[in-house]
Amino acid sequence: MSSTTLRVVLDQAVAPIPGGIGRYAIELTRELIATAPRGCDVTGIVPSSPEADYQRIEAALPGLGGLYKSALDRRQLAAAWQHGFTRLPGSGMIHAPSLFAPLYRHDRVNNPGEQIIVTIHDTVPWSHPETLTPRGVAWHIAMAKRAERYADAIVVPTHTVADQLAELLDFGDRVRVIGGAASTTLDPGPSADSRAAELELPERYIICVGTIEPRKGIAELITALALDDAPDLPLMLVGRQGWGDIDVDALAAEAGLDEGRVRVLGALDDTALAVALSRATVAVVPSIAEGFGLPLLEAMQLGVPTVHSSAPALVEVAAGAGLVVDLDPRDEYPQRLAEALRRVVDDPALADELRVRGRDRAAAYSWHDSAEKTWQLHADL
Repeated sequence: MSSTTLRVVLDQAVAPIPGGIGRYAIELTRELIATAPRGCDVTGIVPSSPEADYQRIEAALPGLGGLYKSALDRRQLAAAWQHGFTRLPGSGMIHAPSLFAPLYRHDRVNNPGEQIIVTIHDTVPWSHPETLTPRGVAWHIAMAKRAERYADAIVVPTHTVADQLAELLDFGDRVRVIGGAASTTLDPGPSADSRAAELELPERYIICVGTIEPRKGIAELITALALDDAPDLPLMLVGRQGWGDIDVDALAAEAGLDEGRVRVLGALDDTALAVALSRATVAVVPSIAEGFGLPLLEAMQLGVPTVHSSAPALVEVAAGAGLVVDLDPRDEYPQRLAEALRRVVDDPALADELRVRGRDRAAAYSWHDSAEKTWQLHADL
């Protein structure tokens, strides 16, 4: 791989709601730069964006070899790539941390450096279409079909997603499982006390991290907190408001919870997120569907006992290090969530055991390994 450029699509890093995929893209690219073989460099591809976004990416990714800035904005580029228009200038390896990728016919046999790898994080557009926008569902399914025709390899975060995809599309032996990891920058730091005071964190609380949207199980969690079996602790929600118009305050009021029992902290920088997570009594990941579940590993890395749903990818990633709550039967899910949270809050021995197990499990994942496996996959093609 002499004098080779790996071009990484960084659209999600400048998206209005970066979510888990935005975090994944930045963390993976940072390590791809750090682990680049001799003679290889890494550059970025971004839709037309405000200058501040370009600067933010370059600051987050020191060592990035350059940034190709499309003339099309994110929505225009998504539509163009969905219909096979707008190829990138030049040639070489393209790595897309999502399905947002320029997928078209190319001759990898005679031009081995001409390759496109995409990432499919979950099968939610097929399994739980009601938890996404109709436009999002249609776009994901269309791009997955383009990937089936034109991608040289497909990265998925878990064996769960690999198995689910195999029932939907024929990727043959092109699928490779490469997971994510908790961020190396998640550290409460020396000013943890003052950051906790700024965030007005109570002494004991439940925390839930993720975009506030239907498939994250927020409504079910709020319902659970109103039940008799739930621990009498406040809930801190960390994350941006996604689609679906989930009105957290209205849900809490409807459930009969006191005002202030549920607080939305919004998006936090890594230091504030680490402070909020590390001080929590218990972290909960109540998602209805997931492909990986990064907040689960982030909580575990910081030594927080975790409770999570039985979504198969979460069960795979946690591997027994968290307390699993069965999603089905669905109408009883909030009741089981309430009971699991109470178990952890009321049983210090169980909480300590989950802390130890969680730290061990989080240590099994690293972005360094993910990046090396990604370079190896490109080398294997």
